[in-house]
Amino acid sequence: MSLLQASGLVRHFGGLRAVDGVDFDLAPGEVHGLIGPNGAGKTTFVSLLSGRIPVQSGQIFLDGDEITRLSAQARVKQGLAYTFQITSIFPGLSVFDNVALAVQGGRDSVGALRGDKAALGHAVAAALGKVGLEHHRAQMAGELSYGHQRLLEVAMGLALKPRVLILDEPTQGLAAGEIAGFMALVRSLVPEVAVLMIEHNMDVVMGAADRITVLNFGTVLACGTPAEMRADRAVQEAYLGA
Repeated sequence: MSLLQASGLVRHFGGLRAVDGVDFDLAPGEVHGLIGPNGAGKTTFVSLLSGRIPVQSGQIFLDGDEITRLSAQARVKQGLAYTFQITSIFPGLSVFDNVALAVQGGRDSVGALRGDKAALGHAVAAALGKVGLEHHRAQMAGELSYGHQRLLEVAMGLALKPRVLILDEPTQGLAAGEIAGFMALVRSLVPEVAVLMIEHNMDVVMGAADRITVLNFGTVLACGTPAEMRADRAVQEAYLGA
């Protein structure tokens, strides 16, 4: 059974068919990679899923409920979180306060919104602990290294208590050692959270994903396991460079 499902999604910008009839499904507890050449429609597609861009036609379902016309914030409340390609932290706030803001916008935010400081503190600590930033809680977010800022962004996503977490280029700019740690972090999130990850680093995609969807010119070129994608001649020609 699909946790997140899209059927026939379309989004054109003038004559550009950014997303052109895309079908997609994400299973509970799955890490799913989304790859494709530059301009293939990846970011537009996840923006449709998250509600940042309206769908022109097609349908989106989260755990069987249609969310096609819901706002981005309403989808967050339903359990769908999207971290951006460019770090979306608040550099002038502390690490703690960045995550606290996310907690208060999340799916289980009632206690925090009623001023329950203990519940808020526990939720922030849990999110920071997941990404290894618990000792940076008092530091200003803008003072973190780039790699730690990316981890803070993930912590903010996790603080929303998502059922689905969409990561857009999460390893961009990370050092090799940080990438290995990030892959371990992603795998640690399942099965509680299903992850959809746009990623250009093929070692990350092949090592972390259970399945991979390949977009090309706004359509699905192929979908399958990492081994199947490596062996797919069309994928090799369009993206893997073979």
